Amino acid sequence: MWLGLICVITREWHRDVIRKIKKLNEEKGFFVSVMIDTEGSLIHVVDHGAPSSIKAEEGSVWVFTAKKFEGSRPFTVQANYEGFSEGIMVGDELVIDGGMAKFEVVERMGNDLRCKCTDPGLFLPLAKLSFWRDGKFSYHGLPTLSIKDWADVDFGVSEGVDFIAMSFVNDANSVKNLKNYLSVKSSKSIRVLAKIETLESLQKLEEIVEASDGIMVARGDLGVEVPLEQIPTVQEDVTRLCRQLNKPVIIASQLLESMVECPTPTRAEVADVSEAVRQDADALMLSGESAIGLHGQKALSVLQMVSSRMELWSHEENRQSALHNSQLGDTLSDCIAEEICNCAVQMANNLGVDAIFVYTKHGEMASLLSRNRPYPPIFAFTSDNNARMALNLQWGVIPLLVDLSDDMEANISKTIDLIRTKGMIKEGDAVLLVSDLTPTHATSTTFQSIQVKTIV
Repeated sequence: MWLGLICVITREWHRDVIRKIKKLNEEKGFFVSVMIDTEGSLIHVVDHGAPSSIKAEEGSVWVFTAKKFEGSRPFTVQANYEGFSEGIMVGDELVIDGGMAKFEVVERMGNDLRCKCTDPGLFLPLAKLSFWRDGKFSYHGLPTLSIKDWADVDFGVSEGVDFIAMSFVNDANSVKNLKNYLSVKSSKSIRVLAKIETLESLQKLEEIVEASDGIMVARGDLGVEVPLEQIPTVQEDVTRLCRQLNKPVIIASQLLESMVECPTPTRAEVADVSEAVRQDADALMLSGESAIGLHGQKALSVLQMVSSRMELWSHEENRQSALHNSQLGDTLSDCIAEEICNCAVQMANNLGVDAIFVYTKHGEMASLLSRNRPYPPIFAFTSDNNARMALNLQWGVIPLLVDLSDDMEANISKTIDLIRTKGMIKEGDAVLLVSDLTPTHATSTTFQSIQVKTIV
């Protein structure tokens, strides 16, 4: 499991949440990972005069400003960035949350903009603003990571988060710079996920995926730049590439958007969630539904119920597609590990085993098994807590922290007892075992192995 902290509250609030999660992990044996999400080059609403959503009516005139105001000021919106109106001209289009509502800029008043609503709709708290001219973005130039983002990154490092989701990534260099920074600043391994939400990111997608530890398809902002009809194919293309390159991928934004205010989703939203599962995404992420929505817990229950049912249906109908990839490994050892995992998944599916156990030092073989989307669950045993927390994002993997030794039979006996105690396997179940552990006295690294064992 993992938690994305996206609500804009105080840093002290976030610190309290993170520490409570870590305390529960220690006391209850949970392994909930924590992810923080940078804002990036984002202009959003700080205040629109209402505690929740507000309706923008067609023809109504609004003032957009960076000036702070107290109390209720009708038809006035405060933006978070002081220079938000730089370069904006009369006639430009202002789009709210990728199309929830649209305005035309009718007058500049110093740094403020007077805008007329041309397409009515809901105006949510923290709504994102974008400007368009002649069908193209008319505002560029904000850095990938702002001064506030770097402060948030340092906060994440100090609190020992597991993932940092990097917004508005346009090239691999920004990802590499952040990873280099983290390697110096953090004593633990913090994974960097690149958010795909711009045309530039799609044009350099492969290099961004290769540089990142994972990808988030942020469909809300991506839908501002990409024609609506292309979003489904873009989502599938990104998911497929991530799977080919063995990088986890999250599908995010507007999965159950109506549940921000309504207690039940639309049937179209349920179909959308099912399609993301069918495409073999590693994770689905709620945003506004759980951050500001009225039915956060129910939205999570719906997401879990629909995705679980879709995965079960895929197995029942044998709809899992075969994966034909170019080989990932460069060395003989890497190639052997990859082939073992490919064969292991095929064996597990053909034999109908009840679980796959993988014993892994840094999580690579668990990731390779996940890449093939096996039918049985994958229990990944590692003595590296950083690897364990990172594996939370991998499809179908249940990571467990275990003190592993050179004695493989002892490892197997210990882990079988552990999983049986948890009620996840029982006598008579068949388990497929995979390992990449290298004995401490060995000089070769080619120690990957595979076997099948019946629980007695």
